[in-house]
Amino acid sequence: MPSSATNSSANGFTELGVPSKLVDALAAQSITSPTPIQAATLPDSLAGRDVLGRGRTGSGKSIAFMLPTTARLNNGRTATSRHPRSLVLAPTRELALQLAETFEPLGAATGLKSATVFGGVGQNPQVRALRRGVDVLVACPGRLLDLIGQGHADLSEIEVLVIDEADHMADMGFLPLVRRILDQVPATAQKMLFSATLDAAVNGLVKRYLKNPVVHEADSAASPVAKMDHHVITVDSDDRLRTLANLCAAEGRTIVFTRTKHGAKRTAKQLRQRGVSALELHGNLSQNARTRNLQAFHEGTAGTLVATDIAARGIHVDDVSLVVHADPPAEHKAYLHRSGRTARAGQAGTVITLSLPDLTGEVRKLMRAAKISPTLHEDGATRELLDELVPGPRQFLDAVDLERQLDLVTPAPQPQRNQRPRRTADREDHGRGGAGQRSRNRRGRSHGDQKPSGQRASSGRRGGNRRRSTDGPTSR
Repeated sequence: MPSSATNSSANGFTELGVPSKLVDALAAQSITSPTPIQAATLPDSLAGRDVLGRGRTGSGKSIAFMLPTTARLNNGRTATSRHPRSLVLAPTRELALQLAETFEPLGAATGLKSATVFGGVGQNPQVRALRRGVDVLVACPGRLLDLIGQGHADLSEIEVLVIDEADHMADMGFLPLVRRILDQVPATAQKMLFSATLDAAVNGLVKRYLKNPVVHEADSAASPVAKMDHHVITVDSDDRLRTLANLCAAEGRTIVFTRTKHGAKRTAKQLRQRGVSALELHGNLSQNARTRNLQAFHEGTAGTLVATDIAARGIHVDDVSLVVHADPPAEHKAYLHRSGRTARAGQAGTVITLSLPDLTGEVRKLMRAAKISPTLHEDGATRELLDELVPGPRQFLDAVDLERQLDLVTPAPQPQRNQRPRRTADREDHGRGGAGQRSRNRRGRSHGDQKPSGQRASSGRRGGNRRRSTDGPTSR
């Protein structure tokens, strides 16, 4: 086996100035060649410069900022109680969890400690982690402000600040919360902001808080991925489900997007009734159910994930070969970010939009705005066409096998003591955060990232977990 030094010298990250300890941690994951956004930003970020990185979702932004953050903090200092040394802000809990997962091997190599903070779960474990001392804190804005207001977190010793998916923060109305947080971060802290697009709101954030930032752009989100094939199939309402089931039964991972939470739940159920191993992901699910369903999709237990736009930018899953827009999105940025779930890490991918006849004009306008020239199939979804677009055998499980397979993913919930049902409005609350709702926070709810829906949550099968979700964007 080659030595660590040999591995490092042959690694593209070494040439960018990444410390050998971190190079080896990446190599253990078979990550040896920097992506364009990593190659562009790392020399400046490792040098301590403020950085504005623009790149599409899936371009490798998380490693681009986790590496310099880890390198800077690996200086022998120790985190003190309630005072994290670095802060990574994320718009959704799913993205926060995946960023924490990205940091894990780097933390293991350096001995740095991390914690993740978001709503939808009880805050006590988060409070205990902060009390022990945290080097890297990954957080959603609302819950973080709650903990700051209660005295559990103090940002006065932050050395590195990262804002990921800044444009998504703006779309969700989180920038007022983000500004409140940044006002508490020392002006001397290194700041890195990563975004797929740079609109006026994000640009205002850059001008106010970043000092002479170096701007790098790679794989702009305004243009489609070169290795992505786009198709639009015109289907009538009676043929839509048959077409969708045929596509999802093919080999490989498939993400299906719907416009509403109810649509995601209904579509996942209909696919399972047709023998497709499909699970749902939307804002009405409890955090435990969302985590289980996403993990099942990662591991291949469920080959299809039916999601609202909550997954368009907050979920990073490699090896997704097919994205299906069961409901075309309302605007072109959502189309591009949804479609960006496939063709990741240099791999090819296919995107199929199912269009009802009366939506033809709307879909064409959407494609023009996205600068996409899809292949149009206006004669319907024949079996020959579907086999051509998504080749390979189809697998439809019988009810018993499907129940057994997904039962391992979504076990029946355990009864919880002293839990009272709560009724809330089905809307987002972008404007409030901090300590003003302490009594609610003690019951595990964060009001700054999302208010839960009044509908009961389901984990994707009969008898699923019914706790509500309180973080991340509210899907319509």
